Amino acid sequence: MVTDFSAERHRLIEFLRREIRDQRVLAAMGRVPRELFVGSSQWPSAYDDRPLPIGHGQTISQPLMVAIMTEALDLEGPEKVLEVGTGSGYQAAILAELARRVITVERIADLVRKAEEALGRLGYTNIEVHPAGATLGWPAEAPYDAILVSAGAPRVPQVLVDQLAVGGRLVIPVGSRYEQNLVRVVKRERDTMMEDLGPCRWVPLIGEGAWSEQDA
Repeated sequence: MVTDFSAERHRLIEFLRREIRDQRVLAAMGRVPRELFVGSSQWPSAYDDRPLPIGHGQTISQPLMVAIMTEALDLEGPEKVLEVGTGSGYQAAILAELARRVITVERIADLVRKAEEALGRLGYTNIEVHPAGATLGWPAEAPYDAILVSAGAPRVPQVLVDQLAVGGRLVIPVGSRYEQNLVRVVKRERDTMMEDLGPCRWVPLIGEGAWSEQDA
């Protein structure tokens, strides 16, 4: 079985270059080995531009969507970033390449363990993986300069907006359980500015202010 994926990774980055303008995002994705965040049976598809199953009804996200969401955060380096929905840990690794500190939360214990193992093998020291609590996000470390949500919500959860610093950016899929639009929220002194970044499709975000276990 092929274990050197450098050529496949290069082809993926060249494909992403058609849509992504932030060269730092492309460089970060060129450094992170996506194959290490999926099982070996998925290695032949590791650099296809599509989501792949990681168990528990969850997926590692489509690379183009990872790139679009990361680019929308406008990271410059010194930021503290929150990710809601660790999944495989791949998105957290991309964020860690671009920000000072990443805090990521996941509600499925087995995925927490696997993400910690993958990120540990790669030597990341600026990522903290936590089991998700009763409140969406991770209020203990708020405010954040940026928040990325790797699951779809019926509306923008106010509890996450409250965890943003003024000037902070929140990127989240918003819509039904089956189809959403990617939304970018910028928090200002007295209000928020919202921008629609286009259609997408994600697993449901579970928690207060999003979907309940029964709804999902």
